[in-house]
Amino acid sequence: MKRGIDLSLYLVTNRGTLALEDFFRIIRQSIDGGVKVVQLREKEASAREMCAIGRSLHSFLKPLGIPLIINDRVDVAHAVNADGVHLGQSDLSVAEARAILGKQAIIGLSVETIEQAIAASDEDVDYLAASPVFQTKTKSDCSRPWGLEGLKQLCSISRHPIVAIGGINETNVEKILDCGAAGVAIVTAIFNAPCPKTAAIRMSNGK
Repeated sequence: MKRGIDLSLYLVTNRGTLALEDFFRIIRQSIDGGVKVVQLREKEASAREMCAIGRSLHSFLKPLGIPLIINDRVDVAHAVNADGVHLGQSDLSVAEARAILGKQAIIGLSVETIEQAIAASDEDVDYLAASPVFQTKTKSDCSRPWGLEGLKQLCSISRHPIVAIGGINETNVEKILDCGAAGVAIVTAIFNAPCPKTAAIRMSNGK
C-alpha cells in the first residue's frame, strides 16, 4: 500500500463510560499485545469532545508509531491531524475526504455488499472494511452479515486489502484470515477482555 499501514490487528475503540485513564490503559495494553492501528469511534460524542479525545490520543500514539484513524468524521480527523479517517457509505465521499486530508492520509471505507465493493474498485482508498462479518451489537445498523463465504468472495474480487470486522474473536480469527483478509478489526473482544494485552496476543497468535 502506498501509504504503508499494517492492518493485521486493528483496534476500534469502545469507550462507553470509561474514564480516560482507563481508556488509554486499555489501548496501551492492546498495543503491547500486537495492535497496529487504532480507530477512534465515538458515536455519542460531540465534535468538540471527539477533538479533545482525538488530540490526546494522537499525542499518545505518535511516539509508539501507531496510526490514529478517526471514524466517520473527516472534520475531526483534519482538526486533530490524525493519520486518516474511516468512512461509512453515508459519510463524505472518498474524493471529498481525500481533498480535505491530503494524499498521505489513510482512508478506509466500509462495504456491506459486493456491489459497494465493486463501486469502490477505482476509489483512492487504502483498505475496505467488510462490515459486519458476523452479527454483533456494535454493528447493529448494518445489513446482513458477510459470513465466511461472503468474505471469501469479497477478498477474491477486491483490488483493495480487506479488513474484517464484526463478531471476531480468538475462536474465529484464523478462519477470517484464511478467507484472504489482510487483517481483523476488533472492538469488544479486546475492550471487554479481563486483560486487553492477552486478548490481543491471542488474536495475533490466531494469525
